Amino acid sequence: MNFPQFAFNNVRRNARAYSSFMLSSAFMVMIFFTYSVFMYHPGIDRTAMGQTTQMGMTVATCIVYVFAFFFVLYSISVFLKSRNREFGILMILGAQSRQINLLILLENMLIGLISIVCGIASGLLLSKLFLIASTRMMEMEELPFYWPMKAMAVTASAFILLFLVISVFTLFFIRGSQALELLTGGSRPKKAPRVNLFFALLGTALLATGYAALHLKFVGSLFIPIAAVTGIAGTYFFYSQLTVWIVRFVQKRRRFTWKGTNLLWISEMSYKLKDNARILFLVTVVTSIASMCVGFVLATQQTVRTTFENNPFAISYTPYEKSDDKAIQATFGKIDQELRAANLPYRKLTVETLSLAVPNGPLWGMRMMSEKQYNKFATDMQAEPAPSLKDKAALLVVGPDFARGSANWNTIDIYADRNKDAKLSFDYEIRTEPLAAVNGGNKLLIVNDSTYSQLQKSYASQKINVDHTVLYQLTNSVGLPDRYDPETVAGMKIIEWNDKLQKQGDSSGFIQARADLYFSQKQMFMLLDFIGLFLALIFSLSSASFLYFKLYSELAADGITYRALSKIGLSNREMNRSATLQIAIIFFIPIVVSTIQTFVVLKPVLSMVQIAHVTGPVLIASAAFLVMQIIYFIIARSRYIRSVNRMMV
Repeated sequence: MNFPQFAFNNVRRNARAYSSFMLSSAFMVMIFFTYSVFMYHPGIDRTAMGQTTQMGMTVATCIVYVFAFFFVLYSISVFLKSRNREFGILMILGAQSRQINLLILLENMLIGLISIVCGIASGLLLSKLFLIASTRMMEMEELPFYWPMKAMAVTASAFILLFLVISVFTLFFIRGSQALELLTGGSRPKKAPRVNLFFALLGTALLATGYAALHLKFVGSLFIPIAAVTGIAGTYFFYSQLTVWIVRFVQKRRRFTWKGTNLLWISEMSYKLKDNARILFLVTVVTSIASMCVGFVLATQQTVRTTFENNPFAISYTPYEKSDDKAIQATFGKIDQELRAANLPYRKLTVETLSLAVPNGPLWGMRMMSEKQYNKFATDMQAEPAPSLKDKAALLVVGPDFARGSANWNTIDIYADRNKDAKLSFDYEIRTEPLAAVNGGNKLLIVNDSTYSQLQKSYASQKINVDHTVLYQLTNSVGLPDRYDPETVAGMKIIEWNDKLQKQGDSSGFIQARADLYFSQKQMFMLLDFIGLFLALIFSLSSASFLYFKLYSELAADGITYRALSKIGLSNREMNRSATLQIAIIFFIPIVVSTIQTFVVLKPVLSMVQIAHVTGPVLIASAAFLVMQIIYFIIARSRYIRSVNRMMV
């Protein structure tokens, strides 16, 4: 038997242990390859979203590749540590260090080549389905199948280089180790885990600082990076220090600890949580980032949908002050022509508003309307009129998609002039009405006629325009439109026509079409959905693989412990229960912690960008990761229990 055969037999003998690693690696190769198939498609440049999609796929492949590097590096290091005894025996039998290094290099490259071949082959089989699904999901023109030679070459060369670099790098894990070290490395007695009071308090302080930075924003614009750094550091100390303290606290509850097999698994958990602090920290961070990204996309999508549904105006047109009447009438004619051509009955409403400068971030984009104008507008829209307003009083009308939780000001302040030297403050009442969607916004400030007249004169003297917006309301609009809906088609034609005039310098005003805006935003988020779906699968599968590899590396030591306990009367049923509880805690603690972190982080971040939907998207994202984690837990538990049962007396 020659050396390559010896390496091949080693991989074959350890197939059960390597199977999860090869499956995860092959899945990453497949995703990288399928993204590359889309990215290098010859017809992608001819599609409407071609460049944006290509850029998104490029970013996704980079994320997959970087994540694959760290995943493979960690996985191989775990496998090498679990095989220390095997390498020690080889050294006793006369193997030299360079021969063991060559053996490791051959094994890693063999596993890598198998993963690359399987990943590219499965990606090639699914590439047509991938192209169809991606174009339909993003409502793009369908892309035909092609033979992706460039994608195959890029994928193969990138991952061969990755496995080669990591294989060489991992040789340093055992370089210089003596045979005795390798033989006894996995069987050294462990010290009882201890809590470092300083680090425990530091972890608590870091988590509290991260929470305060997000919710109190006492550090201004730096609140997000400060919250990220303190939150991540605090999470590590939570696992390395605070979890040990929690287990110690539980151990002191004698009535619970000494009941049944509780003493066995609780005592083991203090060691396992301390030993697995780094991997639990890593899995939590990866899951939290994935959950936050998924939750953010879902929340934004929901906001885009509700913004369309709550905007009663299909088209809004605001002429520029310097536009001549002929150009304005031509624009009216174009809008009327396209709406009639699409067989869309409509009515016109004209409103006058002032664009305001405000110091409050959540009120940016707010417009002002006089009480008289609003009451006429509300009557036309069958809405409740404004109450009688005094000089220092105002009515804030917001759309249903406005995050009302952010409206916690004592007064609403606006700048009275262009130089922002003077402020006007108003006591206000807040009301939710769809008609707040004037000019595509969701905030409308109503003041009495005299206040409005004074501001209008002040703004006019500073050459700040009063906008006269013409709103087109469809009388038979129902549901969310798709790409071929008459409203979408008409809106896209009107916007394209106005954009063309804008480039030529001949546009007469600002036009917004809700269906065109909704469809373009929907396409963008469908792209993010499509990319994020596979990235989330990679993160989830990799996180589960990290935990599985850790279980596998501890299997031999755990088997010896359970075998010794079985000799003094521990039954298989009791062992199964104890092991199941320990595995469940290891698998599900990161999901619980990541869900809490996602809620804590996303709520202030989304409210900052005026997105009110938080709870639903976060629960959906966390539930999806929980379901996948349950599946991985069932698989890992069954394999672990089966292996340990074989070692029992």
